[in-house]
Amino acid sequence: MGGMSEELPAYAERVLDVAERIPPGRVMTYGDVAEWLGEGGPRQVGRVMALYGGAVPWWRVVRADGRPLPGSEHRALGHYRAESTPLRLTAGGEARLDMRRARWDGSGAGDERDEGHI
Repeated sequence: MGGMSEELPAYAERVLDVAERIPPGRVMTYGDVAEWLGEGGPRQVGRVMALYGGAVPWWRVVRADGRPLPGSEHRALGHYRAESTPLRLTAGGEARLDMRRARWDGSGAGDERDEGHI
């Protein structure tokens, strides 16, 4: 069991693999990732991203409401702007992802799991 801390759990590896496949300028919600994988749910994906997501483009796995990750808003917005991810402004002037335009359905991901995309 001592080696477990060095190895990622299999589910975490799958979640991170999906995060790496999301093209620049596009996003998937936590629920989208879980649905694409056909296992887990938004909370499980969020937990994986919180624990292990720093090594992948974490800003591309987002909340369904389009709000940047609390505590990482400025870093995420910098990535979104650099990648030309579609954004919109709320009535209060807050930047949010334009989910209708930015959301990626996993098409063209290029492997056998693609048939299960949303």
